[in-house]
Amino acid sequence: MDTEASTEWNGLMDIEAVQKTLNRSRASIYRYANTDPAILNSPYDPTRLNPELRLHKDDVLLFHPNEVARFAKDVLKIKNVTIEVLEAAPTPTQELLQAILAELQSIHQLLKERS
Repeated sequence: MDTEASTEWNGLMDIEAVQKTLNRSRASIYRYANTDPAILNSPYDPTRLNPELRLHKDDVLLFHPNEVARFAKDVLKIKNVTIEVLEAAPTPTQELLQAILAELQSIHQLLKERS
């Protein structure tokens, strides 16, 4: 199983990306996920799909690609698991921050040359 999944959360996968990767229904991904309505962050369970830690119970469930691959191989017994996370296109905020960084670097270089 070779799958590419694009995410917007610094390389973490949301439910839709996991669903596409494992070729399972959304409901089954929720059944596999190590979550408990009474506990914000359940202890690690090697038989379940363990999401990243959340700060609030309403936070989106996010999964590290290595955890999804581990779950696919160890629990679902899928052979040849490869998960490639593609970098999302830069957001306007990221583009603005890059422009500010470039400007600061040019100012720094100019001040360095004058001294």
